Amino acid sequence: MSEENIVRYTRENLPKDTRTDWARLKAMTEEEIEANALADPDNPPIDMSDFWERGVCVDGARGLTRLNLDPDILNWFQKSGQGYTHLINEVLQAYMQTHEHTEPSSRDRFKKEG
Repeated sequence: MSEENIVRYTRENLPKDTRTDWARLKAMTEEEIEANALADPDNPPIDMSDFWERGVCVDGARGLTRLNLDPDILNWFQKSGQGYTHLINEVLQAYMQTHEHTEPSSRDRFKKEG
């Protein structure tokens, strides 16, 4: 994709002619929003009931990685206290395992080599 195809908007210059029915959206109850989300075939529900039970602590080689997170997400994890970066890693690991992959992850390859 070339830079010439990228369109950037600010809050001030957002198009006013969107097809979103904002009045209808604001009038929806939480139950209606939930029902619409569940009915969306592109938005399957994720079973998080055993999320913490599936958590696994893994010691292994780690590299320094920069990850850009929204400030509200980072603040939420930081409220958990010391070790919040490990918690972020566990959440991402659980998400990755929830979504089946056909190729083994680099972590799986590392376990086999180690």
